[in-house]
Amino acid sequence: MKKIIISENPWQTRIAVTMDDRLQNIYFESHVVISLERSYFKGIVTKVLPGIQTAFVDIGQEKAGFLHISEIDREMAFARMSDHTDGPSAREQGPRRPRRSSIDISKILHEGDEILVQVNKEPIYEKGAKLTTCFTLPGRYIVLMPNIPRSGVSKKIEEREERNRLKELVLKALPEGMGAIIRTTCEHASEQAITKDIEFLLHMWQTIQKKFAAANPKEKVHEDLPLVLQVVRDSLDEDVEAVIVNTPECQHKVYKFIKHMAQEQAHKVKLYQEPPNLFDIFNINKQIAEALEKKVELKSGGSLIIETTEAMTVIDVNTGKFIGKKSLEDTILKTNLEAAQEVVRQLRLRNIGGLIVIDFIDMAIPAHRQNLIRFFEKTLREEDKFQSVVLKVSEFGLVQMTRKRSGITLAQQLMDTCPTCSGNGFVKSLQTQSDELLDKFKKELQAGPPQENIILRIHPTIFKNITHIEYNTILELEKEFKCHITLVSEPTFAVDQYKIERA
Repeated sequence: MKKIIISENPWQTRIAVTMDDRLQNIYFESHVVISLERSYFKGIVTKVLPGIQTAFVDIGQEKAGFLHISEIDREMAFARMSDHTDGPSAREQGPRRPRRSSIDISKILHEGDEILVQVNKEPIYEKGAKLTTCFTLPGRYIVLMPNIPRSGVSKKIEEREERNRLKELVLKALPEGMGAIIRTTCEHASEQAITKDIEFLLHMWQTIQKKFAAANPKEKVHEDLPLVLQVVRDSLDEDVEAVIVNTPECQHKVYKFIKHMAQEQAHKVKLYQEPPNLFDIFNINKQIAEALEKKVELKSGGSLIIETTEAMTVIDVNTGKFIGKKSLEDTILKTNLEAAQEVVRQLRLRNIGGLIVIDFIDMAIPAHRQNLIRFFEKTLREEDKFQSVVLKVSEFGLVQMTRKRSGITLAQQLMDTCPTCSGNGFVKSLQTQSDELLDKFKKELQAGPPQENIILRIHPTIFKNITHIEYNTILELEKEFKCHITLVSEPTFAVDQYKIERA
């Protein structure tokens, strides 16, 4: 069964979603860092670059957000192009809309324009926030798209009659020109409950428009619910056994929200009095630590090796010690299927998006390759809420896919770049460090005045390496520079630190 576990502290809020006590999603909210995703701003266009079809929009953050032509809704694009066109000819053409590929962003936006934008993705690395004017407002049963007149139904709702019922019901309740995504939680919901959700979202949209009209440039005009309530809204369904919180204040807040949203599930909110720590009781902290490791062990004895770069994520599947009971091909297929399911969990848990390349174990039987791809796509569709596209197995035995980015990865939230290796994942060998130090030492001997006695203070590990392996080098230096060199071990020094004293 599924659990939502909420741990609130004065410095941080953490929310874990587990299935059969295995961590499926983890969320963090710092009380000093403000999340931008899904927020609405009154932005100011600062630069328009037709060559890359992108506009940069100042939303009052450290870096300007970027708005690509693909994130500008067609109605806004057409209206602005009509407004900027000299003469009535553009309006006289009737309802004909230009194709997106033929639209020039410089005809839609100009420097100094004030526009309503929504943050689609948080700033990442050196990039500013990704912005959109294809607005969305998530609710309990639907995601309202106030300026996109299209509707869709969650793929997890498979019954055709139910899909048709929901689509007709939602379209009837929506004003003209608006669309919606019907969420999985909408399945078998009553017309009254769905209509109430739509009315709430329509009122929210009207409020956003009024605030935009009155707001100052670069001002935030709307933000989503607090993270705790977002996760409850998006994760609460019939499979949830309990929503466990660690403070009475949080219990009251969550209970009140669920009672308003889904009264029949309000009894699932339970208070756990610490100590011991709530995340330790449910083994969450250990599973978070495992999700930061490069290697992921599979139950069968195989493993995944996950490495992420700025450009893509690469996942390698290994059989490990699993040998199976039947043929080698059956063993490989079983390992690949288990790996495919774990890959979906890891992508979701680590919040990995963008381009992903998976090196499954090579399979000689075409039917096995087809089974793997079908299973992988089915698992993504059923267990991952973010959109993904999977290609067939390539000639090199690789599976390429893309997954929609949302915010920063788990590693980016919890880890900093190593100051020693600068993110390379490697440090110089002891011998290399010793050689470099001796090279610097010789340069200083060459540059300095002749001296009879010289003291070289160095880190203990370098001291040991030089005295045991490079001692003849010291003798050669003494001979070349006609001096006596004394090595001194300094435990407080960094590995690359040294100090030369001339007696």
